[in-house]
Amino acid sequence: MERVRFVIALFVGKILVFLTKLVSKERGTNIPGAYANKIKKDFIKGFKDVNYDKTIFITGTNGKSTTNNIIVHTLKTAGKTVTTNIEGANLIGGIATALIKNSSLSGKIKTEFLCFEVDERSLARIHEYLPAKNLCITNLQKDQVQRNGEPDYIYQKLKKVINKEMTLFLNNEEPRVKSYEDFLENVVYYGVDKNDTSFIKDGFYDVTLPCPKCNDKIKFEYYNVDNVGKFLCTNCNFKSENEPNVFIKNINFETKEFECDGHKYKVPYNQPFFMYNYALCIAICNKFEIPVDKQEEAFSTFKNISGRLETIQYGTKEIKYIRMKQENPETLQSAIDYISRDNKPKIFMLGLEQLEDFKPYYTNTFYAFDCNVDALNKSNIERYICFSEAVAYDSANRLIYAGVDKNKISILPTDSDSEILKELDKYDCDNVYLITWLHKYEELIKDVAKLKEMSEKNGK
Repeated sequence: MERVRFVIALFVGKILVFLTKLVSKERGTNIPGAYANKIKKDFIKGFKDVNYDKTIFITGTNGKSTTNNIIVHTLKTAGKTVTTNIEGANLIGGIATALIKNSSLSGKIKTEFLCFEVDERSLARIHEYLPAKNLCITNLQKDQVQRNGEPDYIYQKLKKVINKEMTLFLNNEEPRVKSYEDFLENVVYYGVDKNDTSFIKDGFYDVTLPCPKCNDKIKFEYYNVDNVGKFLCTNCNFKSENEPNVFIKNINFETKEFECDGHKYKVPYNQPFFMYNYALCIAICNKFEIPVDKQEEAFSTFKNISGRLETIQYGTKEIKYIRMKQENPETLQSAIDYISRDNKPKIFMLGLEQLEDFKPYYTNTFYAFDCNVDALNKSNIERYICFSEAVAYDSANRLIYAGVDKNKISILPTDSDSEILKELDKYDCDNVYLITWLHKYEELIKDVAKLKEMSEKNGK
């Protein structure tokens, strides 16, 4: 009876895959699997010919999607077949959908590898039904506190999944992640050497974190990205390895090259956080004996599906949108650092918003205070525009605390695109940067397109 229920769920899922392709490719990444899971709770457990030794889960706060995409691209470049959720649907519905698409009518998986980005809160449930033997953890950072609480809550959820049959791939320079080494012997460390973009923190708002082993103070010698770098506990001597199993060195951000284990890699993306994604991919490739020449080829041809930088053309203005996760200081810091490196005259638009995952909606700007925004003030910004119905004044205050002249800040306590664009129209500078959540960016694209269409009609 259980097998019959599985086959029915699979059949419904395959029909929905076909129908959603006709209606909406985006919705097709989750809906078929979600319905199959309603028919059979442990639906993903029923697939046949799954090689758990070649099943890879990537989880953590930041970098899941990009790392998954790089690994999948590299495996495919090496001629391997892969079932994956490369579109980013990382809950159980999205993973079920990927399995439905890559299986026969009897539920036999057609690929050699399974490689999934997995939401950190959903990992335990998914692993119960699909016991992957390769678990990659990127980092555990502050992130969307309404859903995730604080990082130690997520730490405990991931800890429950670890078992002796696994290989753990751990970020050598992230203290919480590296401390999982205590629970398993089969560990692969990956890391990034000090480089031209490494930095220290000594500002008023800068804080460290307690040691995950003894609760004393963690001291960072330097950071490669926010809250990730060479570290040492001041009490128990827990520290990052000097030479992890995979260690990216000699990074040249200008030529977009780095070295690892004596081999030189040419890459299209040279932002500092990408280096950890590359390092983790190399660690996976080493385990599965993917030839270095195939790794090099894949890295040079990789194109990130979920890129962080998008552009809106608004009249003569080019609005460069930097994607970030709401209430996530690491992605906000990366966006700020990117903007700060452009020393040409520019306008900076900041639209932090209310988090609307579930009611009651949650509003907080703590993550802006976790970031170092001082560099913005020295990067030739002619005008700051802070907009948000919920926290426009809070965002402006964060900039003022960093030394920004309040007379250079426009505060718009609204989410109205017409009001935001009207304010932007007041200034001649065409070099514009925008940080906001994805939903607002998508709204803005539509409204700019409507304005362009109206302008063309009136011009006729």
